[in-house]
Amino acid sequence: MKIDFKERTPQLIALVGVLVVVLTIVIGFAVSKNRQVNDLKEQYAIEKQELEDEYEAISLQYEGFKFSVQNDSLLYKLQNEQAKVQRLQEELRMTKASDQKEIKRLKDELTTLRKVLRSYIVQIDSLNRLNEQLRAENKQITQQYQETSRTLNQVAKEREQLSEKVSLAAQLNAVNISVKAVNDRGKEQKRLSRSTRFVISFTIARNITAEPGERTIYARILAPDGNVLTKSSANTFRYENRDIQYSVKRVIEYGGEETPVTMYWDIQEYLMPGTYKTDLFADGNLIGSFSFKMDE
Repeated sequence: MKIDFKERTPQLIALVGVLVVVLTIVIGFAVSKNRQVNDLKEQYAIEKQELEDEYEAISLQYEGFKFSVQNDSLLYKLQNEQAKVQRLQEELRMTKASDQKEIKRLKDELTTLRKVLRSYIVQIDSLNRLNEQLRAENKQITQQYQETSRTLNQVAKEREQLSEKVSLAAQLNAVNISVKAVNDRGKEQKRLSRSTRFVISFTIARNITAEPGERTIYARILAPDGNVLTKSSANTFRYENRDIQYSVKRVIEYGGEETPVTMYWDIQEYLMPGTYKTDLFADGNLIGSFSFKMDE
C-alpha cells in the first residue's frame, strides 16, 4: 500500500504545532515554578534575616541594661535572659531558612522574649524613678546637713571667739612697771659695779572678770646678750607649749582689785653693761615688759 505524503503533510504540521504548543506550555510552567521556588527561598531568607536582626536588637538591649541597672538581683536576672536570647540566636543561625517549622518556633520564642523584656523595662523604669526620688531626697538631706553644719560651725566659731574674748578679758595685766638697781642701803644705782640687787615693782591692774585666788608671777630678766638671769636651770615654767626659764617668782593673792607686787633679784654674778629687759608672766600669759639700761 502506497502512502501519499502530500496528503499527510497538513496533519503532520498540525501535530508538530500541537507539540510545540504543549512544549511551550510545559517550559513556561517549569520556568514559572522555578521562579516561584526562588522567590520563596528569597522570602524565607529575608524572613530569617529579619528574625536574626530582632534577636540581635533584644540582645543589645539586655547588654545596655548592664550599665544602667544598679540592683544586683535584677542584674542577675537580666544576664540570665540575655544568655537565653544568645542561645536562641545560635539556634536560629544553625537553622535553614527553608525549615519553616523551626523558624515559626523561634518566632514564637521571640514573642515571649519581647513580653519578658517589656516586664523588665517596667521594673527598670520603676527603679529609676525610685532612685531619682531617693537622689532628690538625699540631695535635700545633704543640703540640710550642710546648712546645719554651717550653722553649727558658725555657732562654734562665735563661741570660740567669745571664749577668747572672755579669756582676754580675764587675763591679768601688769601696769606701772619699774625695774631699778640698788645698793646695800637701798639707794638706786646706774652702775652695775655699785649694785647688789634688782628691784622689780609693778601693779596687777583691777579686773573683776578674772578669777580670784592665788597667782604665781614669774619675772624673766634678760641680759644684753639675751641670756636669762637664773639661779638654777630647773627654774622653768610653761609658756606657749614649752618650758622656759625664769629669774624669780612670787605667789600673790589676787581678788580682782589693784594689787602691788615687788620682786627682788640679788646680783651675785658678773653682769655686762647694756640694756636689760624684764618680762612678767602669769597664768601662762605675758602680762608686761620693761627695759632699762645699766652702766658698768
